[in-house]
Amino acid sequence: MSYAIGLDYGTNSCRSLLVDLETGEELGSVVFPYPSGQLGILTDPADPNVARQNPQDYLDGLVKTVTGAIEQAKEARPDFDAAEIIGIGIDTTGSTLIPVDERGMPLAMLPEFKDNLNAHVWLWKDHTAHQEAADITAKAEETRPEYLAKCGGTYSSEWWWSKIWHCLNIDRPVFDAAHSWVEHCDWLPAVLTGTEQPGQVARSICAAGHKAMYCDEWGGLPDKNFLDSLDPALADLRERLFDKAVTSDTKAGGLSAQWAGHLGIPEGTAVAVGAFDAHMGAVGSGVKEGTLAKILGTSTCDITVSPSSKELADIPGVCGIVDGSVLPGNYGIEAGQSAVGDIFLWFVNHLVPDSYGATQDEKFINMEKAIADGKPGDTGLMALDWNNGNRTILTDVRLSGMVLGQTLHTQAHEIYKALIEATAFGALTIIKRMEEYGVVINDVVNTGGLAVKNATLMQIYADIIGKPLKVAASDQTCALGAAIYGAAASGQKTIEEVQEKCCHMRERVYTPIAENQKVYAEMYELYRTLHDAFGSTDWSGKIDHVMKDLISIRERQRG
Repeated sequence: MSYAIGLDYGTNSCRSLLVDLETGEELGSVVFPYPSGQLGILTDPADPNVARQNPQDYLDGLVKTVTGAIEQAKEARPDFDAAEIIGIGIDTTGSTLIPVDERGMPLAMLPEFKDNLNAHVWLWKDHTAHQEAADITAKAEETRPEYLAKCGGTYSSEWWWSKIWHCLNIDRPVFDAAHSWVEHCDWLPAVLTGTEQPGQVARSICAAGHKAMYCDEWGGLPDKNFLDSLDPALADLRERLFDKAVTSDTKAGGLSAQWAGHLGIPEGTAVAVGAFDAHMGAVGSGVKEGTLAKILGTSTCDITVSPSSKELADIPGVCGIVDGSVLPGNYGIEAGQSAVGDIFLWFVNHLVPDSYGATQDEKFINMEKAIADGKPGDTGLMALDWNNGNRTILTDVRLSGMVLGQTLHTQAHEIYKALIEATAFGALTIIKRMEEYGVVINDVVNTGGLAVKNATLMQIYADIIGKPLKVAASDQTCALGAAIYGAAASGQKTIEEVQEKCCHMRERVYTPIAENQKVYAEMYELYRTLHDAFGSTDWSGKIDHVMKDLISIRERQRG
């Protein structure tokens, strides 16, 4: 027998997955909600863009989730032996940055910085660096356009350099105390393998390529002259970062004696180089050429691959094209939406009346029932899905959401349906952009709670996207992908053979309904009018027809 453990570090919690590599059976999984802050996030009431985390939560969760999964495996199989775990893989959110000292210790874990938010982990959804991101984009457009070409044309406030530069601008003592900065997905493998010095930490090509403008074509990270043009301190920092990034089938090292004791796993067990959750989720969903993996959660990430042997054009508006970031030998293409599940949660928690139910779950269930038998366009509403900015294809965190077409008769479940449709229109916009630049997408594999729990949402997505939607069988595809890479890093298994045994689909496939497709195609043109009018600086046209066209569609659909 052989097993692997995947660790999935999300926004609000972390979880483990212990999987049988011969059968694909999932023997143990434990969730650990981060105890610090609000749902694991440290915030600042004075600035809604702040989102930080406590690195100690990551370590506490590591012990709880791994030992708990092993206990579950022993209960499921009395003959289970932890000595047969051949690898550990880790995925995290990103770009989620940790300022560390010369020993690799997060500054937040030092007494002098424990109360300073800027010394804590800078979570992916921290948008405080929006001005720095704009300045990086402007400077790169002027002097290094090739840097932007690989990340969709616009640098984001969610990413590596903008956050580090923002720390420099607002808290010089923290910046000066940080010997280096490490992605969360690189830090945890370093911890497990006892790698203390930041310069020796194995760095993920997934993180470096998608978020830090790393590319072998120009020698790795941005050159010192470019960084100096932003701030000389960034150029100096470059020397304390890294020169090379590698794929996640690379062994970061063996499990240290200290952590072997904490976890109950043999010393020397292979620990894989980390990667981001969505990219590992795509691997756990069986991603391949022609398949888009869509991780549906609080936000979404859309991941697909294209063989490195084929020429691939740069795609404006995506979050990056990186060789090896998802599967070795393939370009990983990342896009996504900054809020999906978060939009629905905001709506139900703040605006849905108690007549739909006493609890959050009841409200969602009753709203879904109310819209299940409706027709496309029967609400007369249209929304823009930018409540947390736009990640793809506009790449603009300063955009916000909107609901158009409300009347005195509009009900909450109708707005809910419009919000679902808006997120689906946003998903279609991403797919159309990829296809426009030669990426083949034949079907979509979905994963995440929304894909499993909300059949109405899935059918709306299928009707709008116009492609078959499959749902991954595993509820833990990100952790499964991490486990697959843990096995590959051991050298005893290949990614392909583990995927074949462990990556399966649920029986139900959501296929587009032709009559619904036709109406949604009409509505999508209206969505794109609003999308371009409010999101594109070079748009010129008219929007005065949109409301009346929505009314016409509503009247036609209601008969």
